[in-house]
Amino acid sequence: MNHQNVLQGGLSSLRRGGATLIVFIVMGCLLVIAELISPGFLGFSHMNSVLRQASFLGIVAIGQTLVIISGGIDLSIAPLITLANVMSAQIMDGKDANVVWAIAIVFCIGLCCGLFNGLGIYYLRISPLVMTLGMGSVVQGIAYIYSKGAPKGATAPFMKAVSTGRILGVLSSPLLIWLALAAVTIIILRYATLGRYIYAVGSNSVCARYSGVDIRATTVSIYVISSIMASLIGLLLIGYTGTSYLDTGNAYTMNSIAAVVIGGTSVAGGLGGYAGTIAGSVIMTIIIGLLAVVRIPISGREIAQGLIILLILLAYGREQKRR
Repeated sequence: MNHQNVLQGGLSSLRRGGATLIVFIVMGCLLVIAELISPGFLGFSHMNSVLRQASFLGIVAIGQTLVIISGGIDLSIAPLITLANVMSAQIMDGKDANVVWAIAIVFCIGLCCGLFNGLGIYYLRISPLVMTLGMGSVVQGIAYIYSKGAPKGATAPFMKAVSTGRILGVLSSPLLIWLALAAVTIIILRYATLGRYIYAVGSNSVCARYSGVDIRATTVSIYVISSIMASLIGLLLIGYTGTSYLDTGNAYTMNSIAAVVIGGTSVAGGLGGYAGTIAGSVIMTIIIGLLAVVRIPISGREIAQGLIILLILLAYGREQKRR
């Protein structure tokens, strides 16, 4: 198989993965159910809030989508979000003058974590699950050491404006950031060489290697992107909540994976796309919101959330088999 055939295989996988109509239908049905359970759920103000919450998950899921399409997984997301959150709060300490330093340092940490993940997976042949899980443990430990178990500091007014403000008084700032990043991601996956390489590696890494695909650069790039997206969310969340917590990122690893898989991306790699992940992120946010509205205990929410996700995946899987 030559280089052109591998890339064409990646493109055909991209087109098949673009059939995300079913997940958008599920999203529409959930919105209707949400309105019936909680009248006013579809109101503009509340939906703006829902989409702002979905934007945090959706941005994290950008990196997770790229990683899963390539046949990998990133379990270091949650600890990195927490570290970025804790460090940025302490560096900013409520002052706009420190925002640039906070952003630069947090993004550098994200870059280094992504590099270690990518290089470890490529050169040491460590499985993505083990490599990112180990990196996550290291990052979590650094967060505890840095904060001494008691996070300090506060968000700067600028970051608060970015995370809670609205553009022209209509759409929330995080939502617009998400839409911009989503557009770039979709363009990369559909039209850029990196996107074709990601699909090729996920479809068959051995054939991709012999066809001239730069697997090292592709692997490192996607894990760096994933880590930087996690760092960005750590910054946005400090602006949204106003302060930092040692469990800030806990839910994002599993929820991002669920959003990606619900969106139609295959965990085996080589198939899927980010358009479905957008709907998957909204679906996850709606489910979490609905479970809170009906006042189910936290333990019950975890069980119900898992069952609902399994049902959605079962419906999607059966639809895929019919195609």
